[in-house]
Amino acid sequence: MSEPVSGPHDTAAGTGRRAVVVGAGLAGLLAAAALRDHAEVTVVERDALPDGPEARKGVPQARHAHLLWSGGARAMEELLPGVTEAWLAAGARRIPLPTGLVSLSAQGWVRRWPEMEFMIACSRDLLESVVRARLLAGPRVTVLERTEILGLAGDASRVTGVRVRMADGEERLLPADLVVDAAGRGSRGTAWLDTLGVPPAPMEEVDSGLVYASRIFRAPEGTEEYPVVNVQPNAEDPVPAQSATLVPVEGGRWLVTLSGTRGGQPTAKAEEFVTFARNVRHPVVGELISGAEPLTDVVVTRSTINRRRYFEKVSRWPDGFVAIGDAVATYNPIYGHGMSVAAQGALGLREKVAEHGITAPGLARRVQRAVAVPVALAWELATGTDIRYPEAIGKRPNAMQKLFGLYVQRLMRTAVGRPLVFRAFLGVITLSAPAAALVRPEVVLAVLRGPVKDPLTGPPLTDREREIVPGTAR
Repeated sequence: MSEPVSGPHDTAAGTGRRAVVVGAGLAGLLAAAALRDHAEVTVVERDALPDGPEARKGVPQARHAHLLWSGGARAMEELLPGVTEAWLAAGARRIPLPTGLVSLSAQGWVRRWPEMEFMIACSRDLLESVVRARLLAGPRVTVLERTEILGLAGDASRVTGVRVRMADGEERLLPADLVVDAAGRGSRGTAWLDTLGVPPAPMEEVDSGLVYASRIFRAPEGTEEYPVVNVQPNAEDPVPAQSATLVPVEGGRWLVTLSGTRGGQPTAKAEEFVTFARNVRHPVVGELISGAEPLTDVVVTRSTINRRRYFEKVSRWPDGFVAIGDAVATYNPIYGHGMSVAAQGALGLREKVAEHGITAPGLARRVQRAVAVPVALAWELATGTDIRYPEAIGKRPNAMQKLFGLYVQRLMRTAVGRPLVFRAFLGVITLSAPAAALVRPEVVLAVLRGPVKDPLTGPPLTDREREIVPGTAR
């Protein structure tokens, strides 16, 4: 083994501390942003990173629709002040919710009430490239591209760095006061910890058999302010869950993502794409794209299982090592929570490091517990629905979970016809409010009373939106 790498990551600016982040995806970039005021940060990435918003091998899911909820956007803004304006300047849109949303929920069409929350709509490539550029424009963060992690240095009580193979094939040691695993779904963190003798973390999986298929279309002229259009499945229907989502993205394009669980999955066949979109619970997305020009082939993803590792429950968790983002938990992408959970986890990392110091005994365990808070909410939202679909595989809900599920179903029925309840529901879905917001006294009372407006009978598109894209069903 050669000597530790020399260079800027060896001397932390003002602190003398060093951190290594594994992975330069969104979670890794945000973790680096969280740590840069407390250590000199080295980000280790297997890919060669593009200069702009371009696809890369390590993020295959980027080809599907990504929605950054307001709870995640606010966390990213705290970590990287000004990033929201930078996204908008690069072509992203800030879409008010539910004003800029045409959505058929499980309980009916959502009314387009005045803004309660918001989302950032653009391609994943643009979103990540802006974060990367903004982070690397500042000091104290270095990226090692085309570099492979070989394992952790240290022992079961403390991780002291990582062993890597550089782009030229040389193996080196990167010492660190803190190592952050942000390597995503493909993380080998559990294997690395096992090698050190760390007890395995409990793991849970819920698999609905979901398959995603996406395609990009040229948006019709005049649709620059078009809403996000979404048709969701209803878990109460004894049929495979199918959905269709249209997201206006930068460059005058529509990114359309279809999904289906076992027995109703979309395929990569271009000639079947519009037909599938027409055959979900409402044909509106299929109608919108029926005359649009396709700009790409159909891309399909099958890695959509919900998987959670309960690192916070490991009794002898080592100092010096933290996992965040998809390395901790992955969710059915239909709920759009992955990026927001990663951002809130990175914010929790920053807060704990600022409070205790990067070398404090027990810091890693405190961070892992902080990371688990947004993970737990997103996990309950995803798996509580997914396990109800036909042929879903996973732990069935207990009596208390079933009872709460019945309450949530009534809440959702009320929400489409009562703004107070919808505001509470939207706050939780966007990870802007805790689940407790759903059981505040005024919300429970409103749920018991039920909706004050009758359900909408069709998609709430405006006359102008129908004129721009003729043929949409009412």
